[in-house]
Amino acid sequence: MKKDVIDRIKQQLEFITTHKNQLVIDTDCHPTDLSLLKGEILEKYQSTPNYYHGRLISTEELLSEMKMAEVDMALCWQNPAAIAYTDDKEENFRLLMAANHHIHQSALAYTEKIIPAGWTDPKALGIELAMKVVDICMKEYGFAIVKMNPAQNAYPIDSPEVFQVVEHIIGLGGVPAFHYGGDTPYTPASSLAKIAEKFPQSPIIAVHMGGGGSGYNEGEKLYLDTRTLGLKFPNLFFPLSAKRDTHIESDLITYQLAGSPHSEQIFCGSDAPYGRQSWNFGGYRAMFKSLMDTENHPDERIRKHENLFTPEVAQKYMGGNFAEFYTRALQKFMEIQGL
Repeated sequence: MKKDVIDRIKQQLEFITTHKNQLVIDTDCHPTDLSLLKGEILEKYQSTPNYYHGRLISTEELLSEMKMAEVDMALCWQNPAAIAYTDDKEENFRLLMAANHHIHQSALAYTEKIIPAGWTDPKALGIELAMKVVDICMKEYGFAIVKMNPAQNAYPIDSPEVFQVVEHIIGLGGVPAFHYGGDTPYTPASSLAKIAEKFPQSPIIAVHMGGGGSGYNEGEKLYLDTRTLGLKFPNLFFPLSAKRDTHIESDLITYQLAGSPHSEQIFCGSDAPYGRQSWNFGGYRAMFKSLMDTENHPDERIRKHENLFTPEVAQKYMGGNFAEFYTRALQKFMEIQGL
């Protein structure tokens, strides 16, 4: 691992440790190197200024949005909408590594803003190249978190290949992360439970907490099952993004009532560019304000528990929980990597 990467890791750890009680952190962002776009993806991006699903944003655009939204840091991974996979696994490896490299460069350039995470795909790359991506992201780029997207890339979250990759990430001192939503049948709660149960000593990030683009009716069961699942497995951690606001609020109330460690399992996120960061974090702030109104809130649990939510509690969900989580993750990563 090169000196600039080691310096970035140590600087980021020091910054987060120092400011963890004030930081607002978006735990789900997908910036893109727009210069890499080509073919139909580039044509679509250039064709209209209007929004379409997942319209790509650059790191610089994300940083501008963070300023508007009063977000201090962002956990970033590549945007799958920016890559058109082929039948050639080597070419898919090259495309995905170019996207991961951009996240790496962004974190070096904006160490106090961009928290980098990798992305691999055992289906599009094959298991050997998927493992190689993990090695580069962790050993060379210093990423402590590596994500997979079984739902949209169409492979079961509990497949043998996924278990191999998860075990490899954990063995290198990292944290596995997943797109976990009801938008496809590949990520049911029962399968996420198998991973949580198989690796009880490792944190597992399940992005969207069952949301991620599912229809309201179709997603309902997964939302409810996942809410229960997290209370059973405290090693599951959930960025709340791409999920209906009413379910987000119910998740927050349930986990806050459950107390520690469950009240530390939830983080706020936007899923930018699939969600506007300024809209989402404005919504989170308004939601927490309403959760502090014990007299008028419609949920009986809030009216019965005075001071269940306070400004200090809100700050934990807005950034403090992830600051603590990432601090522990980085320390473990550094120890295993011998940094």
